[in-house]
Amino acid sequence: MGHQAAKRIRNVALVGHRGSGKTSLNEALLYQAGMTTRLGSVVDGTTVSDSAPDEKARQMSIAASLSSFEWDERKVNLIDTPGEESFVADALSALRVCDAAVFVVNAVMGVEVNTERLWRRAAELGLARLVFVNVLDRERADFFRTLDSLKAAFGPHAVATEIPIGGEHEMRGLVDLIDMRAYAYEGDGRENCREIDIPEELVARAEEYREKLMDEVAEISDELMERYLEGEEISHAETVAALKSGVVEGRIFPVTCGVATRNLGVNRLLEAFVEDLPSPAKRGAVAAGDEAIEPTEDGELAALVFKTLADPYAGRINLFRVYRGVLASDSHVVNCRSGQRERVGHLLVPQGKQAEQAQELGPGDIGAVAKLKDTRAGDLLAASAEGGIELTLPELPSAVMAFAIEARTRGDEDKVFTALRRLQEEDPTIELRRDEQTGESIVAGLSQVHVEVMVERMRERFGAEVELRPPSVPYRETIRRGARAHARYKKQSGGRGQFGDCHIEIEPLEQGAGFEFVNRIKGGVIPTGFIPAVEKGVREAMDQGTVAGYPVKDVRVTLYDGSYHSVDSSEMAFKLAGSMAFKQAMESADPAILEPIMAVAVSVPEDCVGDVIGDLNARRGRPLGMEPKGTMTEIRAEVPMAEMLSYAPDLRSLTGGRGDYAIDFSAYEEVPAHTAEKVVAAAAGGQDALHA
Repeated sequence: MGHQAAKRIRNVALVGHRGSGKTSLNEALLYQAGMTTRLGSVVDGTTVSDSAPDEKARQMSIAASLSSFEWDERKVNLIDTPGEESFVADALSALRVCDAAVFVVNAVMGVEVNTERLWRRAAELGLARLVFVNVLDRERADFFRTLDSLKAAFGPHAVATEIPIGGEHEMRGLVDLIDMRAYAYEGDGRENCREIDIPEELVARAEEYREKLMDEVAEISDELMERYLEGEEISHAETVAALKSGVVEGRIFPVTCGVATRNLGVNRLLEAFVEDLPSPAKRGAVAAGDEAIEPTEDGELAALVFKTLADPYAGRINLFRVYRGVLASDSHVVNCRSGQRERVGHLLVPQGKQAEQAQELGPGDIGAVAKLKDTRAGDLLAASAEGGIELTLPELPSAVMAFAIEARTRGDEDKVFTALRRLQEEDPTIELRRDEQTGESIVAGLSQVHVEVMVERMRERFGAEVELRPPSVPYRETIRRGARAHARYKKQSGGRGQFGDCHIEIEPLEQGAGFEFVNRIKGGVIPTGFIPAVEKGVREAMDQGTVAGYPVKDVRVTLYDGSYHSVDSSEMAFKLAGSMAFKQAMESADPAILEPIMAVAVSVPEDCVGDVIGDLNARRGRPLGMEPKGTMTEIRAEVPMAEMLSYAPDLRSLTGGRGDYAIDFSAYEEVPAHTAEKVVAAAAGGQDALHA
């Protein structure tokens, strides 16, 4: 594999909101490319990419799946990503290692919450973007309404390159606005497409949207714009070249259309992969810290691991992208994080759960390798420890939904812990920690569904059965005004004593500022060597606040005076004095309890809007607005986390299973007085406030 190979590669991520049909499109692309003998279905669990039992049972993607195939003498590495927000880590990682993203949009729903979030991330990464408007054969599907929602969300450069022939159940083909040719589709076979005349009733509309496309294409260069404004004909070759240039540069976002489950429009989409989307060579250098990496064969190896699969039989399987150099089978590499040498055995080119072996993978290519000892997602593989560069995965969202977890059978604790660690390698958004206050093992994820799926995988893959207890809300404490305190720790019990004496002032900081320690000791009244001990004592006291024992945040502590004893003073004495002083000061600083507030976006049928808003109000929520999204209405609100812990089943009940929601941490806010009393009482009784 050489530099020439990078020109033949297309690395494409399929992304979008849950239910837009990404997995069905992935299946249709593989079928059309001759990689499968039949068109698999999400409904009957026969797709290549959703191969895990829980994916089949839930009829949704839970993990990213890589497939590779050849089309028109190009190698396409296609990553099908989950649309459920709980598993967003895989979508973000896929965007990091791909050169282009195909956004799959549901023609009934239009642009949804997760589509907007992923679009912003793709824009930050400078990726070429193309849109596939899917499920156009559904009732109330509307391509032109969806196109309007795309323009409203992503700007005027989202421009149709195709329009559908027919609508809803009458959807039967499409018009290519670049060639001004029409295509009819019959059946779902690979040869199901034939060219036809543009239907008479669509001629005027096709010309209208062709003109809108040419308006965008002409903007790619001043010369084209000048000729276009003067009425001069822009040739087909010039149009194609300008369109490709606009896509690569992120100035045009072609909007295509089809029906993945009927293999309608899929052949045209494959042509767009080859013609419009950039190869690694065309994309060029990728930023890596202060450097820029060119996809060259002769440079030193740099390969980023973006996904780890935890297989109970095969062990770890790592998916990676080669950014520079060549990775060969039966070779050695260095993990830049650990400095450890790893032996690379067989290189794999996955097709969903199956895989073929490869001798080597060159710059720009994506593949997999099994049985590396200590390598996981986010690690960089290089030829030597000195060859490491700053190449990282995107920052992932923090886990917000926490549960206490324990083994169902006594003696299985080690099995549970091992299973959790393996799954954490596969999904870094899972958090596992021990609560120092209660001694409980706490597992946290991005949602209730996220944690439920993890528990199912522990049981299915590793035979580890666990019990989950109601989640605890990560309350925090803070102060509302400044205060001063003086604490002296003095102990004399024969022989050398203990002496530490400090004066501190505490002040509230703005929300999210964290903790700040200021040293204003002058004249050596406390020796420099003891000042870190005071800070350590303050930090330890902050781990358990004075109101309900929750960690304290957003406080500045200033150490401004004190005294010491030349013989008896020690780090331990000053640490204890610092802790005592902070606790005293906090009691005088009008302390308060803070609770996490979540930004919630709920998509519900129009007839359920009133019930859902009423329910959000009952949860102390603040509705921020709503807007129609196809046949659904999206309600945005801010709601305390404590009120959202059981929301999933309640929303299902309110909407008959038709509602969906996305949730993100927004900010911490002060708990209302009547709720604060419950939180304090629950903390005193060792209960969760939710169940007090």
